[in-house]
Parts: sequence; structure tokens; C-alpha cells
Amino acid sequence: MAIAKFTRVSEAQYETAMKERGAHLPLEAIPLPKRGTRGSAGYDFFSPISFSLRPGETMKVPTGIKCQLDPKRVLMLFPRSSYGFKYRMQLDNTVGIVDGDYYDNIDNEGHIFIKITNDTKNDRTITIKKGDAFAQGIILPFETAYEDEITIERVGGI
Repeated sequence: MAIAKFTRVSEAQYETAMKERGAHLPLEAIPLPKRGTRGSAGYDFFSPISFSLRPGETMKVPTGIKCQLDPKRVLMLFPRSSYGFKYRMQLDNTVGIVDGDYYDNIDNEGHIFIKITNDTKNDRTITIKKGDAFAQGIILPFETAYEDEITIERVGGI
């Protein structure tokens, strides 16, 4: 049973995000997130740009992707395990949370950005090439409290 749908943001949104990032994959060439194996929980996100991060450096990567989620679902973002294990690559917000109402919001269409830091203790540089899987998203259910009476609508993101 499918509970989410990954799509690409509009060409205008993508080009705005990529304006100062140099050479990048065309929007239609970015693979939609997908699982690597039948037993994988995470959907791999692919980088539209090539970059290297020396120890302590940070990069905000526009993925070109948005995610439509069924109600009571959340997309949680993590570094790919191999990058975390080898380089201590970390998301700057520890775990990325993409709420269902982030999709197609007024400010940025729900464009998912992933901000990462090379937190290595071994003086190792992370190198990611265009098209490499560098992060993963896991779709999970969530619950709300009985007293929850929120009526505010989202208009943007970070």
C-alpha cells in the first residue's frame, strides 16, 4: 500500500535554488527517491551537484524533490549510513522532518533541502558526485494528542 508520492519541484523553483551552485543535473535527470533493495526502509535521495566537504564544512543541498504524504505520515531524513559511518556526516538539524503540509506550500512548493556537515574526527574529506545517493528518507506514521486543536495552515518552511 503506497502512502507517499515523490515528485520533482517546478523548473522555476529548481533553477532558483540552483542559481549560485554551478553545474548541476537537469531537473528531469534527478532520480526520484527510491529504495536500494526490497528490504530497505530508506528511500535514497540523489545529489544534483558534485561537491566536497572538508572536515567541519557544511553544504545545503537542494534535492529538486518534494513529497506528498498521506495524513498521519511524516518523512524523516537521515544521512546514508555509509557516509555517517565513514565520515560522521550529519544533518545539521540531526534528523530532517518533512511534514505532510510542507508539500505544495506557498513559499517553496515543498522543495526538500538537506543541510549536511562533515563532522569527521579523522581529517577525511567527503566527496559526493552528481547523481550519488547521499541521504535517505523513511516514511513513518505519527499520532497526535487528544487535546490537539491546531487550525493554523502552513505557508512556508525553514
